[in-house]
Amino acid sequence: MSKGWIRVAALREVPEGTTMLVEVNGDAVCLYNLGGTICATQDMCTHAEASLADGFIDGDAIECPLHQASFNIRTGKVLNPPATRDLRIYPVRVDGDEIRVLDE
Repeated sequence: MSKGWIRVAALREVPEGTTMLVEVNGDAVCLYNLGGTICATQDMCTHAEASLADGFIDGDAIECPLHQASFNIRTGKVLNPPATRDLRIYPVRVDGDEIRVLDE
């Protein structure tokens, strides 16, 4: 498995205010476009097995579609229960139209 900056999507594939599910070396990762800034977290909610790519963005927060736990997208911190564990965040960079995620 390669480590380093991995191309996961084209910038145009993640319009502002949306999410996109991608894979980084076998891990499900959710991309977010927050006002033109691309962020990335693990995709699975830490409370239950629900995809955050199917969740609801509210400002800098993502709400899990299953039990309404919410997390700060930029930091991964839990904002509302029932989740108690923070999300893993991934460093992101945009090179032209390519979104790259750092696999550490």
